[in-house]
Amino acid sequence: MYSNAFIWAKIISFLDERLSPGVVSTFFDQSYILDRNEQKLTIYAPSEFCKEFIEHRCLDYIRDAIRDLTNQEPELEIVCEEELAEFQKSQEKSGLPRFNSHFTFDSFVVGPSNRFAYNAALAVTEKPASAYNPLFIYGPSGLGKTHLLYAIANRIQENYPDFNIVYISSEQFTNELITALRERKNVEFRKKYRNADLLLMDDVQFIGGKTSTEEEFFHTFNELFEDRKQIVVTSDRPPNEIALLAERLRTRFEGGLICDIIPPDYETRMAIIQNKAHSLGIELPDDICNYIAENITNNVRSMEGTVNIIKAYHELNGMPLDLPNVSRAIKDMYMDSSHNLPTASLIISEVSRFYSIEEPLLRGRLKSNNVVMPRQIAMYLIREMTHQSYKAIGSEFGRDHTTVISSLQKVEALIAKNDKETMDNLRDITANINNKL
Repeated sequence: MYSNAFIWAKIISFLDERLSPGVVSTFFDQSYILDRNEQKLTIYAPSEFCKEFIEHRCLDYIRDAIRDLTNQEPELEIVCEEELAEFQKSQEKSGLPRFNSHFTFDSFVVGPSNRFAYNAALAVTEKPASAYNPLFIYGPSGLGKTHLLYAIANRIQENYPDFNIVYISSEQFTNELITALRERKNVEFRKKYRNADLLLMDDVQFIGGKTSTEEEFFHTFNELFEDRKQIVVTSDRPPNEIALLAERLRTRFEGGLICDIIPPDYETRMAIIQNKAHSLGIELPDDICNYIAENITNNVRSMEGTVNIIKAYHELNGMPLDLPNVSRAIKDMYMDSSHNLPTASLIISEVSRFYSIEEPLLRGRLKSNNVVMPRQIAMYLIREMTHQSYKAIGSEFGRDHTTVISSLQKVEALIAKNDKETMDNLRDITANINNKL
């Protein structure tokens, strides 16, 4: 029986021969096999953009790769981050929520970059609603925020088996609210969330600007808080930087404990890599662990994915676990540390090229409609892809930070409305940028 890592490596190898390295890196680096049986193979995609691309461009390739390896043609399902909680819910057994058993406190590698968040999460499980309520954990994608949510859920399920634990992403919360409103099931919807003993919400930043969602979550938050029920939320940014978030929600988040997770230092990266290798049953020499740790610095998922690929090549080809072989096998899995993030200049260049606008116009003060929106898109992408400050972004365009905040709010308002043109343009420009890295 092939392992999931082995099959995934075969799929990636198959795609490498048919798609450009940049495309494979952009849409598959953080994807993996989520679940598999003889009838169905479920693949995780980190975003709706990635899911749509895989579904529209890659399903036939994936089917061919699986057929070549297993002589089977299972049904394919792509689950994006926003749908992950619903998928986990569909896997429930024995009347208890089924949380990812791999995500525990014991499997979380602690270092200076995440120790504060780890200790806070652990404290919550020891005295729910007494230690820190709400607990707000923020940081870039791929650093372990969701891991900590699942770790809290798993530990509290052990310590308090009668607890009603609800885990959900903000996107799923919105979708369930829309369904409840349409089907007039508001009472059932509110009962589900307001009867929780522990509410865990992932990516809470996406409720900003969604008026009905904010309203419902505000009242849910208040009722749970007043009933001394534990609330834990994650975000990619602190409350005061979530554009369009209602002030009354912002102040409630700030009334609890806020802690961040930043990219791990070298020693923590080494520990993460060694821990992942050990869990997969392989021993990686120190020079290979060092090679990975020096070249993949900002994303824990990518580090762990790289170890998966190494194991798969070792199983698939009998590849010796030495540095020359490993470096060749994973050459498309990493980028030089100086290229981990795009520069503002690269983003501006790609936005200019996409919209056929000269860069001086994009950076300038012309206020015609065909320039203003691309300029706002450029500011938004710089903020999302480089995490530069508002002041630094403004300096690229000769503007102050208030103009940048206003521009980001306008783009995020369109995203909140699922504006198709905006979403498609952001996806395509992002792919173009990543292809240049």
